[in-house]
Amino acid sequence: MKQLATQNLSLAYERTTIIRDLTLTIPTGQITALVGANGCGKSTLLRGLARLLKPSSGTVYLDSRSIFQRSTKEVAQQLGLLPQNPIAPEGLTVKDLVAQGRYPYQNWLQQWSAQDEKIVRYALETTDLIEFSDRALDTLSGGQRQRAWIAMALAQNTDILLLDEPTSFLDLAHQIEVLDLLYALNQEQGRTIVMVLHDLNQACRYADYLVAVKDGRIFAAGEPRSVMTEENIQSVFGLKCQVYTDPIAGTPMCIPIAQKRKN
Repeated sequence: MKQLATQNLSLAYERTTIIRDLTLTIPTGQITALVGANGCGKSTLLRGLARLLKPSSGTVYLDSRSIFQRSTKEVAQQLGLLPQNPIAPEGLTVKDLVAQGRYPYQNWLQQWSAQDEKIVRYALETTDLIEFSDRALDTLSGGQRQRAWIAMALAQNTDILLLDEPTSFLDLAHQIEVLDLLYALNQEQGRTIVMVLHDLNQACRYADYLVAVKDGRIFAAGEPRSVMTEENIQSVFGLKCQVYTDPIAGTPMCIPIAQKRKN
């Protein structure tokens, strides 16, 4: 299994530093959730982990070697990324989208192979999309479209998956559908998954490891029960709450305390 880590990582847009001197080791074979207030740097950190943003200092290591010393194709064969709000050409079919996950393995000597076809079918089967293979992506429901993008990342056949807000703009049923799929991929295949999530209770229910980011730095990291405390939530989100045990999952559950209450 591949190991992903950062050492004294700083990331900036032009002259504005977003991530500051951040050192983090992603637990291999587990689900890690990045949480924090809007603008704290979660998505920027994910972009840095994916080598989409060059550090202003420090580096990202993939198996103890700087990710920036590796070729783009080599990184794409080891690390899959689902960005926030991905866009596909109009009319693109589900199978054609998923097939794009095999591009890192193509070159002028090696074109589409039986192995590529096998892996694309596996990705479609794993995400329950075989019957939608020839459907245009824009005709699917939100949850189905998100599963198709995850299938494309699966077709890359990488040990590590990075997902930026994979449940954005989905209703609750589709959110659970996508999170259940990611959980199954981790449990059944041992894939390392790192995802940005806004819903703290879902993060606690599905993640083995939480990283709470505040002002571009790690405020707290560890198992959900050690990170999801009333004091930490107050500090990271400026939110008063009470933390209970989820009666279904047995994980921490945050109940916000409203400033104004109805009579």
